[in-house]
Amino acid sequence: MSSKQKVVDAALARQFGLSGEEYDQVLIIMGRVPNLTELGVFSVMWSEHCSYKSSRKWLRTLPTTAPWVIHGPGENAGVVDIGEGLAAIFKMESHNHPSFIEPYQGAATGVGGILRDVFTMGARPVANLNALRFGSPENPRTRQIVDGVVRGIGGYGNCVGVPTVGGEVNFHPAYDGNPLVNAMTVGVARKDRIFLSAAAGIGNPVVYVGSKTGRDGIHGATMSSAEFDENALAKRPTVQVGDPFVEKLLIEACLELMATDAIIAIQDMGAAGLTSSSVEMAGKGNVGIDLDLDSVPQREPDMTAYEMMLSESQERMLMVLRPDRTEQARAIFEKWELDFAVIGQLTDTGRIVVRHKGAIEADIPLAPLADEAPIYDRPVATLPAPEPIGPVHDPVGLEQALITLISCPDLASRAWIWNQYDSTVGGQTAQRPGGADAAIVRVEDTSIGLALTTDCTPRYCYANPRSGGAQAVAEAWRNITATGATPLAVTDNLNFANPEKPEIMAQFVAAIEGMGEACRVLDFPVVSGNVSLYNETRNPDGSTRAILPTPAIGGLGMLADVEKHVGMAIPRSGVLILIGETKGHLGQSLWLREILGRETGDAPDVDLRAERRNGDFVREQIISGKVAACHDVSDGGILVAVAEMIMAGGEGCELEPPQSGMRPEAYWFGEDQGRYLLAVNSDGQELLHEAGMRGIPSRLMGKIGGGGLTLPSGATISIPRLRAANAAFFPSLMGA
Repeated sequence: MSSKQKVVDAALARQFGLSGEEYDQVLIIMGRVPNLTELGVFSVMWSEHCSYKSSRKWLRTLPTTAPWVIHGPGENAGVVDIGEGLAAIFKMESHNHPSFIEPYQGAATGVGGILRDVFTMGARPVANLNALRFGSPENPRTRQIVDGVVRGIGGYGNCVGVPTVGGEVNFHPAYDGNPLVNAMTVGVARKDRIFLSAAAGIGNPVVYVGSKTGRDGIHGATMSSAEFDENALAKRPTVQVGDPFVEKLLIEACLELMATDAIIAIQDMGAAGLTSSSVEMAGKGNVGIDLDLDSVPQREPDMTAYEMMLSESQERMLMVLRPDRTEQARAIFEKWELDFAVIGQLTDTGRIVVRHKGAIEADIPLAPLADEAPIYDRPVATLPAPEPIGPVHDPVGLEQALITLISCPDLASRAWIWNQYDSTVGGQTAQRPGGADAAIVRVEDTSIGLALTTDCTPRYCYANPRSGGAQAVAEAWRNITATGATPLAVTDNLNFANPEKPEIMAQFVAAIEGMGEACRVLDFPVVSGNVSLYNETRNPDGSTRAILPTPAIGGLGMLADVEKHVGMAIPRSGVLILIGETKGHLGQSLWLREILGRETGDAPDVDLRAERRNGDFVREQIISGKVAACHDVSDGGILVAVAEMIMAGGEGCELEPPQSGMRPEAYWFGEDQGRYLLAVNSDGQELLHEAGMRGIPSRLMGKIGGGGLTLPSGATISIPRLRAANAAFFPSLMGA
């Protein structure tokens, strides 16, 4: 498709995702009707995926600074100081729509893209995580999507040689037509060798490296900025195709070049490909850029300027190099058998000029392309009050309720998934998936450990978006704390439905407010992230189905001495102590859903100052060596947390009766926040006394030992029975 083959008008602009008002603004900026290539550039750069036009106003309210933050939002990834002259670089990003259309490639290229965001800044990737949401297990397509997504994540990450060390998986019918695949990568770099994307130096060469450009992924950014419909599967051509072996070569070549002084600026070609990388680099550097597409390595014949500028082919990077280092760089990339081509230069025009076959295919001023991108203050509805919880009764008793809960999709063992991921490649994984509330990765040649987690509870966010947003941050903070690590910073992936609907925008705004408050109280700033909107599927009758609001949080923390971290496996002897207040909150709990079949009530209250007080105390006890194991109390409440510790450690526990005056189901299965279970090797009295002196609620929960979980009634559930119930779901779902 050439720029001369199709007449550009408002109707075509709408097909490209631009509103009538946005197209009118394009005409003003250009002073003429754009050609097809120019329209393509505007459509992707002004898409929701690239411009954040519905969310920018609210993202600016999040806290993004702290003494340990080196680079916050605005670069390819966030950067925090971890000591010893080193920095951790990390980010999370979505590949939701592509993973519905083509689950394997959608998930695989999501992993590839987030890896490039991290190593483009000079970091060697050391860990991958993910946050996955799938539809109902009863939906016939869910099994196919789970299979493709898990194989895609494992296939790409395993081949690249970066361990997948953690993540989360949930199921709900709200994701039937729109699964969520959020990928997170963490890397480590020297603090004085961090590479940024702002281009500089008039006349400096613009260099393309990596794989050749094909026609895959064209208009992927605009596809990810619109609702799905019943024809979504016909959009397969917009899904990129990845090659992890090339990505591995690209990592090594880039890091080798970064050890020299050749690179002035570097940017991966992610969403919107060559368009976004060139526009963003030149725009950040306040320079112009001239591109000659005849020099772009191409894997398909007769590609047009439009196709090359909008292609989202994978494993590609754009660099600005020192002119006297160009041949040195070329030699490095040729050694790694990767394409290397000088495709342009920086100019003083402030414009992006694209040439192809002797013709100018695009000539656009850069400043208005960025500065006049639309920012919308979308209407916000009044959020409805949560549905009342209704009458509560216990029809099954503690034993059967526990077996039902640990068997359910949200709490069942994820071993079927983890076993497809290489979680130890590289030899630095100190805590594998399932062993602790957060993964632990050693920083090579140091004593430093990084604690990594992803978290969100969408059912809370639906019932009460503000509390749900705060709880997502607090849960990530709590998981890191439960290992003994100090939480440092957050990357987020804000997955919501159509922001043009006031009720959806209200969810988004409230969740951001809750997140912001939690980040401030917990000293847990947001340093990078991604917004994924329009996660909504249009049915043939015109109705739509929105996902649950899902502001996924990726958290990073640090241990100065990695050997001091703890997991959740219960030790051979001692006692269990509960830290934090129990009120018996059953609204939106898994017990309410799985036992009574209801998703009602308010989300649990999140007392952020109590979170901070309790967590700081727990971390202090772990680092002092007084705690043998720790597990936060979250989904399913106390009894589920105890069962998980028992299954992880293989030792039983005899529980004390619940506190007086509280219904047993509320005490054992309530989901009150800010709580931890600590296993200590003593009688626990010293720790209980210390907690009491600080005004921290604490309680002796039980004595460790025996062959199973002994309830206050005297009934004992054996460890093999617990493990069998917990292990059954995924093999049954997948026919394994």
